[in-house]
Amino acid sequence: MSFENKVAVVTGGGSGIGAGICKELAKEGATVIVADLNVEGAQQTVKEIQELGYQAAAKKLDVTNAQQINQLVNEIKEEYGAIHYWVNNAGISKITSFFNHTKELWDTTMDINLTSQFLCCKAVIPIMLEHGGGSIVNMSSQSGKVGTDSYQAYCTSKFGVIGLTQSLAKEFGKYNIRVNAVCPGVVYTPMWDKQKADYSAKKHIDPEEVMGYFKNKIPLKRLGTVEDVANVVCFLLSEKSAYMTGQSLNVNGGDIMF
Repeated sequence: MSFENKVAVVTGGGSGIGAGICKELAKEGATVIVADLNVEGAQQTVKEIQELGYQAAAKKLDVTNAQQINQLVNEIKEEYGAIHYWVNNAGISKITSFFNHTKELWDTTMDINLTSQFLCCKAVIPIMLEHGGGSIVNMSSQSGKVGTDSYQAYCTSKFGVIGLTQSLAKEFGKYNIRVNAVCPGVVYTPMWDKQKADYSAKKHIDPEEVMGYFKNKIPLKRLGTVEDVANVVCFLLSEKSAYMTGQSLNVNGGDIMF
């Protein structure tokens, strides 16, 4: 894969999976725009990319703010001339029982995980149309294919991402704009340090047993890595997947298989 002379934007690129995607894109030659509300995290990702000799820039972005998204897209267009790839990675995850699941948590999860992807696509697709095409990857989850208890807002938002992905792929395929989704399983990132206690309460197991529980039920008997996900994202953005659009690819060690 080669992304030389291409501009890629990754939301939520300041940590975890997003940072890994940024680094992999940079290694393949892209100029990477690391967009994150946590600008310090975005700057750290950029620093690590630049130390490896690749190109990146940090931009502060609240993905729930349509005005900020439009401003960022216009700024990137003015500075770099085009946007070839866009990765909607920003998201949140909260495990909580249904009766403790507040409307505030529901609304926040929908805004960050789903509505933000709609807003970003709405802003960037016109730029891609101007330049004859582009490729978008939306971050869903295996929880966007199989619902699970105590995860209502998250599952609903990630199911919605798949629907959005398919709808956009149908509408813009004729303009050489491809839209695909990635559905990771359990990938150990710092986010899980905050969720272990919630998941242990849900499954009635010790917090230190949570990761082992996941490993045992995954056919490949290991957790996913950031690199596992980043490699698939880069494949879907690249010309190696030129005949793929509207797809939702599992990256989960075989945990679910549809």
